[in-house]
Amino acid sequence: MNNCISVIKFEPPEDNDQAGGGTFLREDLLECSIVVPTYREVDNLEPLCQRIHAALSGAGLSYEILIVDDDSADGSEEKIEDISARGVPVGIIIRKDERGLSSAVLRGFREARGKVLVCMDADLSHPPEKLPELIATIRSGEADFVIGSRYVAGGTTGQEWSLFRWLNSKVATILARPFTKVMDPMSGFFALSRKQFEGADPLNPVGYKIGLELLLKSRCRRVREIPIHFANRTRGESKLSLREQWQYVKHIKRLTDYKYGWLSYLAQFYFVGFTGMVVDLTIYSFLLLLTAGSSFGLYLSRAAAIMSAMTWNFWVNRRLTFSYSRSCNPIKQYLRFVATCSVGAAINWSVAVGLVKFIPIFSKHVLIAAVFGIAAGALSNFVMSVHWVFAGPNPASNRADPE
Repeated sequence: MNNCISVIKFEPPEDNDQAGGGTFLREDLLECSIVVPTYREVDNLEPLCQRIHAALSGAGLSYEILIVDDDSADGSEEKIEDISARGVPVGIIIRKDERGLSSAVLRGFREARGKVLVCMDADLSHPPEKLPELIATIRSGEADFVIGSRYVAGGTTGQEWSLFRWLNSKVATILARPFTKVMDPMSGFFALSRKQFEGADPLNPVGYKIGLELLLKSRCRRVREIPIHFANRTRGESKLSLREQWQYVKHIKRLTDYKYGWLSYLAQFYFVGFTGMVVDLTIYSFLLLLTAGSSFGLYLSRAAAIMSAMTWNFWVNRRLTFSYSRSCNPIKQYLRFVATCSVGAAINWSVAVGLVKFIPIFSKHVLIAAVFGIAAGALSNFVMSVHWVFAGPNPASNRADPE
């Protein structure tokens, strides 16, 4: 079967930040599409495409290989033209104005013609010989999402992994535990059906682990892990950097907000409040030492510490908890936050004092009454922060944060 496709050169579509399932409709779907994001991987393209071709042709599957390249300018386009001319169904998408592994995968999935969509790396770390098994598992209806896994029974990794690389993988896997119980949620070798992809909630292509996001937002209930040998790169250089790892942390934060909604925001808000208390007490203690002996030292130190903590809480909440609102005017937000904290302080005082005065049991447990007051004040601050200070998209929405 000769189902070769010509080399493709695309500019990013206007709605390139949307999830995009179903934006490129074709009548005659192939059985599968293999999407490979690349950047300066020209040396790996020939062996990769030949091994994919051998594996899928041998299995009697109609397929295409889509290379999504971030304008490497390393000869990748010419290499794909040459491979395609020799009968391998491969095409290339050159992205001029966008970068990033996750967005590249989504771009490939949107342009793909396959009923089953597969993502794999270009560096030959993922064995193409496992493709027929991944695809067959989806086609049979046995699973909604299939992962080529390093960590299930039978899965292995290259022997030359450094301690840093091993720890990086393990920590990333632990961070993904609140979302899935699969053994290798960080795998970049996975497959799902076109239908599952098209039904996904809006996707935020940030960082380098799009598989975890697709697993969650495609609402895949039946997940299967197939053991693979994860080989070490033999050509080219790894693209994993500290920036990419930080992007992954941001990704985890967004997925937490997506899955747990307002509970996630509330937990972050209380955590920030705890750090604010540390800031408050640290600055207060320092200022008391500086103003020792001054008649106004106590009052000035306390006021300065409170304002410092309040400013800290505002800044961290704006950057972390309510990061979706960073495009709004920060001065207006700060003034609103100060007003909100004043209301929260009044509620704190009223609850703590009211419990002691009107409920006899609390007259003997003043500190417990104070705890209730603190909780009530903090909850008031949170509600007003969501609906007034940092008002914007629904906190549980999936809109991407500003970079």
